[in-house]
Amino acid sequence: METEMFFVDTGRPDQEAVEKPQKVKGQQEIVVVNKERPFGKFRPKGKFPNNKFEQKFNANQGRVFRRRGGKKFQGPAPIDKEALEKHSRGAGADVTGVKGNFHRAKLRKKEIYHEFATEQAARTEILLTEGEGFIEPDEGEETAEYTQGEIRENVDITAATKAFELKLDFGAYRMRYTRNGRHLLLGGRKGHVAALDWVRKKLHCETNVMEEVVDVSWLHLETMYAAAQKQWVHFYDKKGVELHCVKRLHRVERMEFLPYHFLLATVSDTGYLSWLDVSVGEIVGNFHAKVGRIRSVCQNPYNALLCLGGAKGVVSMWAPSQPQAVAQMVCHPAPLSAIATDSTGLNLFTAGQDRCVRVWDLRQLSGPLHIYRTRTAVQELAISQRGLMGFAMGNVVEIYRKPSALTAVTPYLRQRVEGHVTGLQFCPYEDVLGVSTARGFTSLLVPGAGEPNFDAREANPFMSLSQRREHEVHALLEKIPMELIALEPNKVAEVDVPTFKERFEAKRKMMLMKPPKIDFEPRRKAKGKGGSVQRAKNKQIEREKKRKEFKEDVRELQRKIVEEHKEKDVVAPAEDFIPLESKSKSVLDRFRPKKKQKK
Repeated sequence: METEMFFVDTGRPDQEAVEKPQKVKGQQEIVVVNKERPFGKFRPKGKFPNNKFEQKFNANQGRVFRRRGGKKFQGPAPIDKEALEKHSRGAGADVTGVKGNFHRAKLRKKEIYHEFATEQAARTEILLTEGEGFIEPDEGEETAEYTQGEIRENVDITAATKAFELKLDFGAYRMRYTRNGRHLLLGGRKGHVAALDWVRKKLHCETNVMEEVVDVSWLHLETMYAAAQKQWVHFYDKKGVELHCVKRLHRVERMEFLPYHFLLATVSDTGYLSWLDVSVGEIVGNFHAKVGRIRSVCQNPYNALLCLGGAKGVVSMWAPSQPQAVAQMVCHPAPLSAIATDSTGLNLFTAGQDRCVRVWDLRQLSGPLHIYRTRTAVQELAISQRGLMGFAMGNVVEIYRKPSALTAVTPYLRQRVEGHVTGLQFCPYEDVLGVSTARGFTSLLVPGAGEPNFDAREANPFMSLSQRREHEVHALLEKIPMELIALEPNKVAEVDVPTFKERFEAKRKMMLMKPPKIDFEPRRKAKGKGGSVQRAKNKQIEREKKRKEFKEDVRELQRKIVEEHKEKDVVAPAEDFIPLESKSKSVLDRFRPKKKQKK
């Protein structure tokens, strides 16, 4: 960084001025500021080569010099193209089809804001100091040969404490981490339920419900959790106190919580799907899937669809607003044993009894992109935030790196645990893989698995009490309605042009409808009972009558269309709104003051 330099001289003010020395090539301009002698220590650091500084000072005693900035400002630093592509929101809107200069300018201004936000997001990546780190083996070695003991010996003390093992006697266990990765929930088949802060090893609650626990799940915060017991689903708080019991959720096998919709999705052993809105306590969707026994369940974080793996090798995707499957994919020729999606929701990982793990593209519902061959069938499957894939076969856990064009032959890490694996999940924002078995719980260190930088507004592992309250209030205010869950969530912001045109044309025809031609032919009467003049009069009377009926129907339709548009413009009052004055007559009107009539 360039700074200003000041020099001092003890010479007298009336001393004769010395000739101005010639400017040395490559040297910056010197300007007289004051008459003082230099103080302190100054190291030129190569700014004045060949000791030209001393020569210039001796030749110009009695003058004070200041260095001016040499290089001009070249503008802001260039932005990394990869960072721009990462934060890009896609191609901008096309203004050619927009009518009106005002709307065209408004759309251009919006695109400028989007470009500025993309550039700022790309520039702020310099503040993300942490990066992912994988194990780099020596020549002739493989990372799968390293054991957990060797990894603990070569990491820092804080990371080494994250690898531990809990031996419990009430298995088999199911486990879940919170969204911020700070808290752990365990549920055993023999009724044991425990919630703890696994980082600080602090136990929140531990109880035995004296009933079989099939599955457990955290809700929107670590203050409440749900346990699928033998008959119904029970809700507990952080201290283990039972809050509620939902008997409509009967014999539930698996549970998934949708944090942005406040929905608890459940699957029963009879094949029924249910979505419970925990913010109001109502079931918003309940119907039979008709896919046989459901072996595995996961949610897609991109569109909040519930993915089910059945016994026929078919993965079906469901939304609470539709009683039929939104999409179906035939993934394996054998029954599915486990399914999972990555953090982006763009890839689907499936494992079947045919001893294969396949990767599918959910954007086009096509694939497989990659195929992994295993020695035995995979029971549990988990995907980390950085794309690592872990699956369990019996009591052996294997972790693979990100899928590439060439399928990896050897795993990234391999570990054998005690007991049959019944649950598998990567801890968010930590290089940890949680494994629940029939004999307890094991925490494994997996370098490079977690996202190194977290968004404090999205999921904060160090959340205080006040921040937790604010987060809960904001989450409830920003709750997404369950009607918006669809295969393509971005279509909500698009205009259905064909349907809009059809509705517009139908209304236009109603407003401009013309009376049809009426062909009325009166019946012929006996001779002498009525002449041709009377027949013509009767025909005209019937035509006028039907024309008036038609006009009344058209006016009624036009009146309804106008009222619909008026209702859209006016905000509807709340259900509990009671107007101060109403046009309808009431029994209490006799107590109102009567208006005085003007004489």
